[in-house]
Amino acid sequence: MAGKESGLGWSVASRDDSAGSLRAIVNDVTNVDLSITRNTQDTTGMDKSAAERLLLLGDYSSAWTMVYNDAAGASSYQVHKTVSTSNVVRSEDLRVSGQILLNEVVLTDMVMSRAADGSLIITAPAVLQSGTDPTWTT
Repeated sequence: MAGKESGLGWSVASRDDSAGSLRAIVNDVTNVDLSITRNTQDTTGMDKSAAERLLLLGDYSSAWTMVYNDAAGASSYQVHKTVSTSNVVRSEDLRVSGQILLNEVVLTDMVMSRAADGSLIITAPAVLQSGTDPTWTT
C-alpha cells in the first residue's frame, strides 16, 4: 500500500483526437481538475428536522490545462483543435501511482488564453458520455 503521495509523477494523460486515435499528451498537460460526483434527490418529509436523500446517477467531468503545442501528431493543439467541428466521443486515460481512470467523454470547449506575461495555454473541459460510472482501477 503506497499511502500518502504528492501529485507529482502522472505517467499518462491521453485523449483521443477527432479521428479516434488515443494521443499521449502528458508532456503538454500542466493541470488536471477532475470531478466524480453523484446526484441526489431530496426526500425529506415534513416530519423531519434534518435532510433525507437518495443517491442517483453518477457523473464525471474534467478540465485539462495545457501548454500550447501545435507539433504534428500527439500535441495539445492537434488533439483539441476540432472541438467545435467534430461531434465524436473521445477516450480519456489518466494514470497516477498505478491508479487508472478511463472514461468516454465529449469535449465541450477548447479555450486558448494568452496571458499578460506572453504565455499561451489551452483549457479543454470534458463531460461523461458513456453512461458508465467513472471508476478508478489498478
